[in-house]
Amino acid sequence: MSRIEKVRVLIAEDQTLIREGIATLLAQQNDDFEILPGAADGEQAIEFARRYRPDVILMDLQMPRVDGIAATQRILRELPQTHIVVLTTFETNDLIFEAVSAGAKAYLLKDARIEEIAGTIRAVINGQSGLSPSVAARILDEFKRLRGPRVSAKLPVRDGLTARENEILTLIVEGKSNTEIGERLHLAEGTVKNYVSTILEKCQVKNRTELAIKAITY
Repeated sequence: MSRIEKVRVLIAEDQTLIREGIATLLAQQNDDFEILPGAADGEQAIEFARRYRPDVILMDLQMPRVDGIAATQRILRELPQTHIVVLTTFETNDLIFEAVSAGAKAYLLKDARIEEIAGTIRAVINGQSGLSPSVAARILDEFKRLRGPRVSAKLPVRDGLTARENEILTLIVEGKSNTEIGERLHLAEGTVKNYVSTILEKCQVKNRTELAIKAITY
């Protein structure tokens, strides 16, 4: 990443100590982040997003005035190029599902190490998901539960994908990592990565989570 074109980061967190602590630690990460003025609640997050046009917002979910889910929805309606990374103490299926449905590209807990937070910010900027396979699987399980019997155990073959690509897509929906897919199909991890990139391009999605959600909802 260029050292000149820094990633502009806005932290939306109602606890001042946490907000300022994360800002200080992120500012020390390889000098590739520009930390914008922090927002103390969801309404201020929306206001500051409009004013500063951040690349990434670290978004708490439980905040005064407007919660993180509603703030995410409103920000992305106006600024769809902004990347939202949820940073919260809550790990319930419902909240994970709501956050990703609202448009969040990653979901982290507040006990995450600063290196993990920084790495996730860089990942979403590069079009990757910041969700682990286990979290992605929980999101997909919630989609299946809400949609009920219309979702079959076996995905239909998707037009435009080869037989092998459809096979890999099914494993992505199950929440398998590239390593696990490679082991299941006896493929090198690099080969699986190339397949996944091709599938993302064909299905016109940016990351694995969007791909898996699209696969079971359309």
